Amino acid sequence: MQKAKKKIYKNGLRVVTVPMKDNPTVTVLVLVGTGSDYEPKEINGISHFLEHMCFKGTVKRPSVKIIAHELDSLGCQYNAFTGTEYTGYYAKGDPKNFKQMFDIVSDIYLNSTFPETEMQKEKGVIIEEINMYEDMPQSHVQDLFTEVLYGDQSAGRSTLGTKENINKMIRDNFIEYKKTHYVAENTVVIVAGNITSEEVYKEVSKYFKDVPITKSGKKPKTKDAQDKPEVLIQFKETDQTHFVLGVRTYDVFSKNNTAISMLSCVLGAGMSSRLFTKLREEMGVAYYVRAYNSPSSDHGNFQISAGVSNDRTKEVIKEILKECSLLIKEKVTDKELEKVKSLVIGNTKMSLEATDDIANFYGGQELLKKEIKTLEEKIKEIKKVTAADIQKMAKTIFKTKNLNLAIIGPYKEKTEFVNILKF
Repeated sequence: MQKAKKKIYKNGLRVVTVPMKDNPTVTVLVLVGTGSDYEPKEINGISHFLEHMCFKGTVKRPSVKIIAHELDSLGCQYNAFTGTEYTGYYAKGDPKNFKQMFDIVSDIYLNSTFPETEMQKEKGVIIEEINMYEDMPQSHVQDLFTEVLYGDQSAGRSTLGTKENINKMIRDNFIEYKKTHYVAENTVVIVAGNITSEEVYKEVSKYFKDVPITKSGKKPKTKDAQDKPEVLIQFKETDQTHFVLGVRTYDVFSKNNTAISMLSCVLGAGMSSRLFTKLREEMGVAYYVRAYNSPSSDHGNFQISAGVSNDRTKEVIKEILKECSLLIKEKVTDKELEKVKSLVIGNTKMSLEATDDIANFYGGQELLKKEIKTLEEKIKEIKKVTAADIQKMAKTIFKTKNLNLAIIGPYKEKTEFVNILKF
């Protein structure tokens, strides 16, 4: 993969370019370091709402129709997204249209006007988005897992916010929040594709010369402590129980993350993984089961999620805990370790075939860690992981007191689940 080049401007703005000669596309991505982890309780959901509103009109392009028509006319793919710690705006298209794409994406990011009438209409859209995810237990259980881990603090709340908050928000909320976070030192511009760094710098100088240079708002520190297993249940008459079982891990800066990611792959990556084999092929109780590590700037968690038959939920959780305990007792074999490494490396390469994926790969690293590792460097880290490293991490993170379980299904009493949470 082509190496990324980083430039830091005097105002603190960071620009990452990934020139890829002969690639048929270019992606322009602007990331800002804010998300639900930054939000006070009374405006939880504003990062996501603000992201929606940025498409509703600018001084130069006063309506969403104008913005959408212009991007569609260029043959672009475009969108935005909001997470816990960053928000992104992007367009992907033909390199010959790079200047127009950069103009539009930067305009959306810098010059949105937040029309009052559009804000009122968009409240209905976001409330329906909340309703949609609440009707999807496979997705909504992730919010419950976040809540059981972090409780009543920013890291424990949904990215979408609450319906009550959305209905109460006013235009001044967006103006103030954007003024606090959408500033030079908190912004990373990433361009990947068939373009030169010099062409990118020319457009950055043109459009980002007046980006605000005030100090950006800070994220409240996450309280990340636990002394006993925790369970959160949401009763719902479902045909299938969805749950997330997990433990606390490390922040994004930890050197342990590669080994934990390999541990998660042993358990849940691919159709030959231990949990897929156990739950789907042997027990016939689940269509999907996943395991992965999710590190953030000041906390992290490892989780296993599945959708299973209602009458066998406790049995399945016990089996998952057995598989985790086995990693504490026994090292993975050389054969299994090599299989997992090949799978992870192959999937990582395939996930970086497109310019938008490459832009996110480099941009996410720069925003959270202020450093960039290449694919080749990450592959070296994966290859270095030993069976002893995986066993050490299993012994470290798989402790009964650190267990957390979120469930959506036809249950009202959590005691029966608390009693089975043990390694």
